[in-house]
Amino acid sequence: MALRNIVTVGDPILTKKCRPVVKFDDRLAQLIDDMKETMQNANGVGLAAPQVGVLRRLVVVDVGDEIVELVNPEIVSMSEEMQTGVEGCLSLPGEYGVVTRPMYVTVRAQDRNGDWYEYDGEELVARCFCHEIDHLDGHMYTEIAERMLTPEELEKLAAESDDYEVEIEEDKK
Repeated sequence: MALRNIVTVGDPILTKKCRPVVKFDDRLAQLIDDMKETMQNANGVGLAAPQVGVLRRLVVVDVGDEIVELVNPEIVSMSEEMQTGVEGCLSLPGEYGVVTRPMYVTVRAQDRNGDWYEYDGEELVARCFCHEIDHLDGHMYTEIAERMLTPEELEKLAAESDDYEVEIEEDKK
């Protein structure tokens, strides 16, 4: 395994739509393993292939007890119930915004061998699935953020919680 460089905002690859994975081989397995290691090294909870410079439909998400590999993922269902919380991105270090996403999603994807399966995610996992799949279509959370957090709000949140997803109330300005 090897660490890959994480592409940051401003690189045009982050705005491009990814192509489907068609070859399920050792190169794909190596890319998946590298992405997992890169994500963990950066203390991330998800990473999409374009974030490491590869325009393929592939994401990895840390769901707590395992890292889920989603090749050619698509959201097949989502709840009407929504969640609003703080979101960040490894491609936009140090920036966080308030984003509303579905509370539950079901993703259909292939594994590294090309076999299809479905995975249900709720709360943070659902948020991560949506966030990472957005990357595959050239979108970032900043496009749908209700607002970005100020440095003062970030300091306050850091003091209050180490949790990635902190529920906050939106300003009524």
